[in-house]
Order: sequence, then structure tokens, then C-alpha cells
Amino acid sequence: MKKKIKPKAGQESVWDYPRPPRLEKTDKHLIVEFDGKVIAETTRAYRVLETSHPPVYYLPPEDVQTDLLRQRSGQRSFCEFKGQAIYWDIQSGQLERSAVAWSYPTPTSPFEPIAGYLAFYSSRVGACFVNGERVKAQEGDFYGGWITADIVGPFKGGVGTRGW
Repeated sequence: MKKKIKPKAGQESVWDYPRPPRLEKTDKHLIVEFDGKVIAETTRAYRVLETSHPPVYYLPPEDVQTDLLRQRSGQRSFCEFKGQAIYWDIQSGQLERSAVAWSYPTPTSPFEPIAGYLAFYSSRVGACFVNGERVKAQEGDFYGGWITADIVGPFKGGVGTRGW
């Protein structure tokens, strides 16, 4: 494992996040863009914080253009903490992309507040922003954390980190 980065004032280390993960409300201004358009915008989200992972933001469906999304047939995954996830494809005009978001229709009791909320892979949409800062995607094709300047790692997800 790479050496842990010591956070500076105003930063959080993902190594200080708990396991099992913690759910917390956030009023940060979140924006998701696809095909050059804002498809989601909120200040009423939740974030999930888990050891070695950048935060994953869950946006309320009322603040997402859900008419652009369709449930991805048959794709599911299981999280030991949150339960069974379903995945969402998107189409806007002629542009279509698979599995850009996921949600938990019936999460476990600690995560009930995010039932039906949507989490987006920043690497699969045009761009995602937290308080005006464009996020960097968490490495790998499984995790969907959003990395901003106030979050330090190293982060799970890249090559050689599976066993962390």
C-alpha cells in the first residue's frame, strides 16, 4: 500500500473514514452533467464515507432528470453494508451510455435514507462537481467515489489495491 497522506487543514483523509461505512447528510452543491447539460443538481444529498474510499454522493431522484435514465436490465451488485444495488443507463439525444449510476431500492436499515437515491460514476458522465470543483473519478471500474481537493488518500480502486 502507498503511504497514507497526512491531511492538511480543511482536508479529510479517507483513512479516517469508518468501516462499516457511515451515512451523512450534506448540503454541498452537487452537479452532474451529461451530453453538455446539467442532468442533476442538488444541495440535499447524502454521502457515504468508508475507509480507503473517497465519498460517494447519493442524490435525491427529485433533483435528477430521471426521464433520461432507464434501469439496466439484469445488472445488480451486492454490498454487505447497503444491500442490493441496481444500475441505470442514460440517453440524451443521440448520446447513450451504460451503467452511469446505481441506487439501492431497499437498502439495509442504516442506509434507508438513501432508498431510491442515485449515485453517479463521474468517469461515465460528462462531469461532476462539488461546490463548483470538478471531481476526479476514483480509479477502477467498480467504485464510484468523487475525489476533490479536500480529500486525501491513497484511494482504493486502482491496480494493486484490491486487497486493502
